[in-house]
Amino acid sequence: MDIGIKIKNARIKANLTQDQVAEVLGVSRQTISNWENEKTYPDIVSVVKMSDLYEISLDLLLKGEKPMSNYLDYLEESTNVVKSKNKFSKLILIMIYLVIWAISLIVFWFFTSGSDAMGYSIMFLWVLLPVTTFVLSMLIGKNDYWGKWKWISAIVFGVMYMLAEYATFRVANMASSDKINMPSFGMIPVGIIVSLFGLGIGVGIDHLKIWLTELL
Repeated sequence: MDIGIKIKNARIKANLTQDQVAEVLGVSRQTISNWENEKTYPDIVSVVKMSDLYEISLDLLLKGEKPMSNYLDYLEESTNVVKSKNKFSKLILIMIYLVIWAISLIVFWFFTSGSDAMGYSIMFLWVLLPVTTFVLSMLIGKNDYWGKWKWISAIVFGVMYMLAEYATFRVANMASSDKINMPSFGMIPVGIIVSLFGLGIGVGIDHLKIWLTELL
């Protein structure tokens, strides 16, 4: 049995809510939820405090039916597994966005003619990239990637959205008119708003999941 399930079962047997445990440990409810869902792992000090709070020995709380020579080694091993999974998931999200972003530029320069410009604008700049931004932002919020820094990703998405428009239409205009065009900075707020909307829904889903877990 994994440590997340163990500490969750111990909390439930102690008739404590995540809010109550969070208050005693001096952490957020989200942190307790992340521990129990194995998104992150508690440090040894927090484990000791939970052992006292749940009135269960460290041996039973962590070891269960399996022998374990060292609590710190066990926690470190579990934490490293979670960190590796999180890093891989974050990398996948970043790669998905960059690939779609790059495809939008490739389609513009190699497969779009002047008569297709309006269709391209609608398909890529006003549908594909915003939808991708929304979905990935929602996943970031739902999984709490980068913690409190996740909100900074909205700015990154906004800048990338502006660069997509600049690297296509504005660069094409410069090439045909020999005039230097500045980026359309008004595109940044559009990307930010779409991203914040996705982040907000993702965080809401995560909180709803926590609330439902408390009820069950």
